[in-house]
Amino acid sequence: MNLGKKKALAAKTLKVGKNRIVFNVEALPEIKQAITKQDIISLKQDGMITIKPVKGRKTVVRRKTRRGPGKIKKTVNKRKREYVMITRKLRGYVKQLREIKSIDRETYKDLRKKIKMRIFKSQAALKDYLKGLNEVSLKKTAKIEKESKTRKPVKKTIKGDKEWKWKDKKN
Repeated sequence: MNLGKKKALAAKTLKVGKNRIVFNVEALPEIKQAITKQDIISLKQDGMITIKPVKGRKTVVRRKTRRGPGKIKKTVNKRKREYVMITRKLRGYVKQLREIKSIDRETYKDLRKKIKMRIFKSQAALKDYLKGLNEVSLKKTAKIEKESKTRKPVKKTIKGDKEWKWKDKKN
């Protein structure tokens, strides 16, 4: 006796899963004759069809704490912060050198790779390396350093208008 289609009809009618529906063994002939949804509902009311309770967890329990890499505040993040700060500083310096054409494109790319590999621990180390190359004109690099030390832009707002003034940096 295959009652798969009757079970599917009952599941659809009673709005539960097929695995939760149980037919009473004594009422199988009456269940076979049930064709419509109304027949299934009346069999349920008579107790010939029963529904099993839900097994397992009823609601999804979500974790309160997350342990992803962004949440762990340990020395790793401190090292990463230091790396990011030094890398940004060195990349900016190398970019300035390229803009004033103190270094060529190939040297720029090579320096970017070395900065990423963390060969230079500071800007002073990078400058020492550049002096060793003898390609960089030292007068131009000194000019950049002088400008960056003496002038610093300061934003000043007056009644909504934005003005830029240059202010001497105090050492």
